[in-house]
Amino acid sequence: MFNLGRRSFRLFNKLFMVPMFRLGFGALMGNRVTGYIMVLKTIGRKTGKIRYTPANYAIHTGNVYCLAAWGHLADWYRNMKATREIEVILPAGSFFGTVLDVTDLKERRIILRKILQNAGLAGFFGGFNPFTTTEEEILRKTADQPLLRIRPIGIGNGASDPGGWSWVWTPIFIILIILISIARAR
Repeated sequence: MFNLGRRSFRLFNKLFMVPMFRLGFGALMGNRVTGYIMVLKTIGRKTGKIRYTPANYAIHTGNVYCLAAWGHLADWYRNMKATREIEVILPAGSFFGTVLDVTDLKERRIILRKILQNAGLAGFFGGFNPFTTTEEEILRKTADQPLLRIRPIGIGNGASDPGGWSWVWTPIFIILIILISIARAR
């Protein structure tokens, strides 16, 4: 069951979430029910290829935090361990940053609840309510899940920048306008 859930998330993320962010629709994807999502752009530790991974997040004191919900098994987590500099695509823009594991208990206490609450329904997948569960219970249930702090250090590539996909919409709109014009002319 664990692998089925993991595979389902991977397929959904690859075929829907990542393309939506790359097309510039990241701001439309997040809300209190589905959760607030960013896309991490990592470098594959074995292949050297760019990999895209959606993750729930929280912003606190100028840093972006996320939780590796699949723990140390997550490929994107292992990729970040190999290369600590990544790009982050937030709904409103992108940045380049360095990643650190959060080991400070005080910082974990503050951030974990925020991420789980920002995750919408996915925040309940751990078997507890992130709005009412005690801090100790949240810490206990997420003990095997690395918490990561991403400190911005520069500007990243957004959907409208080189490498983004928002350019796709220009030819689509031009083709639609031509087709509508042709249909009206008949």
